[in-house]
Amino acid sequence: MTTHPATTPSYDEYAQLPIIDLSAADRGPQARALLHAQLHSAAHDVGFFQLVGHGVTQAETDALLTAMRAFFDLPQADRLALDNVNSPHFRGYTRTGDERTGGARDWRDQLDIGAERPAHIPGPGEPPYWWLQGPNQWPTALPELRTAALAWIDKLSGVAQRLLHELLTAIGAPADFYDPIFGDHAHPHLKLVRYPGSANDGTDQGVGAHKDYGFLTLLLQDTVGGLQVQREDDHFHDVPPLEGAFVVNLGELLEVATNGYLIATNHRVVSPPGATERFSVPFFYNPRLDARVEPLPFPHASTAPGITTDPANPLFAEYGYNELKGKLRAHPLVAERHHGNLLTPA
Repeated sequence: MTTHPATTPSYDEYAQLPIIDLSAADRGPQARALLHAQLHSAAHDVGFFQLVGHGVTQAETDALLTAMRAFFDLPQADRLALDNVNSPHFRGYTRTGDERTGGARDWRDQLDIGAERPAHIPGPGEPPYWWLQGPNQWPTALPELRTAALAWIDKLSGVAQRLLHELLTAIGAPADFYDPIFGDHAHPHLKLVRYPGSANDGTDQGVGAHKDYGFLTLLLQDTVGGLQVQREDDHFHDVPPLEGAFVVNLGELLEVATNGYLIATNHRVVSPPGATERFSVPFFYNPRLDARVEPLPFPHASTAPGITTDPANPLFAEYGYNELKGKLRAHPLVAERHHGNLLTPA
């Protein structure tokens, strides 16, 4: 039994996402103008694209992937010592099947990592989203993982900032309009994810259909495949792996910022067949937790259709609430142990 509607064949017109070469921004006015036209179309029409020319080296990528695979090769007891159920900040290791999307179990395990900061326990009158700030959990047997993961966060934060500047320019907005809500107190998020193959109950939900909370997501995926994006025909289509590329998608805050002119798109992962493992590394470029996303001034604002209306998934302009909403829903064991007062009664 499958939990998903059938997809259309991979050889149709949606067989590849738009491919954007960020290095074109440095190749003169004509190349940059073409880059902006491509970015505008991809962000407005699809909400997803493949990014090349981003400047991340193979050596940097290999350092992260080597440390990541070493982490998943650790004895289970070492990984469970980092169980995120012990973290009120939703950091650490999630066992296969413990995360939920759309109320259904995701068949993957992962390590959640953020900026390395001290815990901020909300005081009287402070918003509860400050629980999301806190220390990471690291395996003592693998110190190189901390080095590689934090270096990756720094590197991809720079790539994402540059990409956001070019994207805002592409739609006629001030490139630096949102710079004040990022900076040293931005709230980036990194996941190291393993899909262990298909579940033994016949379901194929690696991770269920969802949208991301923040501004931009840059995904490093391996060659196994399984990522699918909901396109204009409302079907989910495969995203073929492209060597050296990041799969980029727009998050809910860009949809809020542009009143729906730029779109956050549903996507999911179908479990690989049998015992085939799939590894992926999504990086989420998010502003400060207390950032309020002001409407973006741009010439196409009058044609914006409005943000998506979904009673089950309200969108908040204050970023911390947008992320906390998702974390409480996705990690019920953490929520029940540490944040029962924030849960909606059944």
